[in-house]
Amino acid sequence: MEIHWVNGQYREDNRIFDSPFEVYEWTDSLYQDFSNHFLREENVGYASPDVKVIDCLTELIPQWAGYINVVVILHRDVIEVDGKYVYRVWTSYSR
Repeated sequence: MEIHWVNGQYREDNRIFDSPFEVYEWTDSLYQDFSNHFLREENVGYASPDVKVIDCLTELIPQWAGYINVVVILHRDVIEVDGKYVYRVWTSYSR
């Protein structure tokens, strides 16, 4: 399964946010990145050292997919990279 990872193109990708407002503002700004993949029914994901970002995306991604009438399956996990935890969320589709 190929996943298109959105992270890696913004300087905020490795940031730990201080407030829930900052987390929401950042994750909401990723809508366009995700929606382009939803339209093509491509698996898309995001990874962050901040679990709050992943928690917020877990709520927003199904809403965003619903705007386009696409049903996605969400997956989450935690990996360790260079001694630090990285939290990930990604989509797949039941075909």
